[in-house]
Amino acid sequence: MEDVAPFLILLALALLFWFAMIRPQQRRQRALGQMQRELSVGDEVMLTSGIIGVLRSLDEKTVQLEVSDGVNLRVVRAAVGQVTTPAARDDDTQLDTELAGDPADEPEEK
Repeated sequence: MEDVAPFLILLALALLFWFAMIRPQQRRQRALGQMQRELSVGDEVMLTSGIIGVLRSLDEKTVQLEVSDGVNLRVVRAAVGQVTTPAARDDDTQLDTELAGDPADEPEEK
């Protein structure tokens, strides 16, 4: 039994390391891969480099990202780090929100 105790301690430490470090990283990788597979045209995304733009076309391995009017970047799909806004959004609601403005900015009536 004395010969087995050090081995059990090492095994317990290895399991603790796996649960604390490796398993969460694997989950993050799976979630990132799924997000990259589910991209669609019109999604606003942020690349891992911090560049933000709207997806204009998708390929199996690359995407066309519009970062400004008429400025398109072709990047690998794996460079997409996160979707900042979903593709299915109500443009009328978004426009109303943008036009409403801050009530504090409006002049007071006399």
